[in-house]
Amino acid sequence: MASAPPLLRGGFRPFFLGAGLWAVVVIPVWLWSLEMGTMRIGALDPLAWHRHEMLFGFVGAAITGFALTAVPNWTGRLPIAGWPLAALAIWWLTARLVPFVLPELPLTLLALIDAGFYLGLAGLILREILQAKNRNIPVALVIALFAIADLLDYAGLAGLVTTDYGVRVGITLTVILVSLIGGRIVPSFTRNWLQKEQIGGELPNGPNRFDLAVIFVTAAALIAWTLAGSTPAVSTALMLAGALQAVRLARWRGWRTLASPIVLVLHLGYAWIPLGLLLLGGAGFYAWLPQSAGIHALAVGALAGMILAVMTRATLGHTGRVLHAGPATRASYLALHLAAIARVCASLIPAYYLLLLRSSAALWIAAFGLFLLAYVPLMLRPRADN
Repeated sequence: MASAPPLLRGGFRPFFLGAGLWAVVVIPVWLWSLEMGTMRIGALDPLAWHRHEMLFGFVGAAITGFALTAVPNWTGRLPIAGWPLAALAIWWLTARLVPFVLPELPLTLLALIDAGFYLGLAGLILREILQAKNRNIPVALVIALFAIADLLDYAGLAGLVTTDYGVRVGITLTVILVSLIGGRIVPSFTRNWLQKEQIGGELPNGPNRFDLAVIFVTAAALIAWTLAGSTPAVSTALMLAGALQAVRLARWRGWRTLASPIVLVLHLGYAWIPLGLLLLGGAGFYAWLPQSAGIHALAVGALAGMILAVMTRATLGHTGRVLHAGPATRASYLALHLAAIARVCASLIPAYYLLLLRSSAALWIAAFGLFLLAYVPLMLRPRADN
């Protein structure tokens, strides 16, 4: 590992870099396609490509970087580094670029390249977990199901299943994953910071039976939404899940971390889960409330918000830097959450849809542009404490 270039000394380096770069690329390409009336990006129409790449490109890269970085900590085994890591990164990048480089490639082959990456990643992580007899097998299972969601999205594009079925499955899986992982790291990091700063009062607890019940209700509601859509029963379940998630978040006492943006942003990212679930459930009861408001609250607010929070924190920690959010980091947090607000409002206020959509896009690009500006130099250098 020490002989590898710095960029290949940990999974977070190439994949967080890839996630940031792809976040900055996808939105302008999609907006340009809308403005110019481009009919296809490879075998996909622009909207389908946008949805697919935001979820299975951007979010998938972040999940990969997190998993490859967390698994060695969970198992005590050496991290995947060097040329094996480079091969994984090239595989992910190939799936992203094929629609541009080989636009005539059949959809089936593109699906095999793309989903095959996540199946291979799931197998790799499962091997590491089993050899260490670790308990985090569900993470490998979620990634394998993410690969199936990827395939389902391509099946929808081919007309074999409902068009947005794969995206629904992907959103459901990733929100459940954030609920699982967020339920560990948010209270843990909050408790550690409160103790370090010697701030008195009750400390957040780790996951307990209530947390398990919240995750179960959330998973059941989202799975029902994926399968059945916005029926009255499903919408009620989604709103119940949103209310329970709000209670769960409040138990972590995020308001006590205002002095530490790098901790506070974890709470802000997670806060979009209850809000998104409430909006998604409310869409089943109120005609004026579009389903897209809830979907974008979950996708832009919760998923991207937690991704940016984790990428900044993990990059600082794993490159031997102080866990402190500098000006560029704080600005990126603010820009992303403003982007989420603008995107949700675009769905809620049709008269200003294009203005709010473009504003959201500009803020999104600013958020991840600032992330790249601040963190690419860290990813390309050895650890500061080497």
